[in-house]
Amino acid sequence: MAESKKQGQVRLTMVRSMNGRLKSHKSCARGLGLRKMHNPVTVADTPENRGMMNKISYMLHIEEV
Repeated sequence: MAESKKQGQVRLTMVRSMNGRLKSHKSCARGLGLRKMHNPVTVADTPENRGMMNKISYMLHIEEV
């Protein structure tokens, strides 16, 4: 039997503007659900989301929930 692992949650807050950023960085922010600065979003802690968070880590404040 396979065990189902409960995935954690991560709260992201964009602390730097998307103006003047690379198109791929803007796409990562939109993919994570970030729209406005200082507006927290909760996402699942998956490898896909971690990759996007690592790519734009200079723009984010990340905290475990």
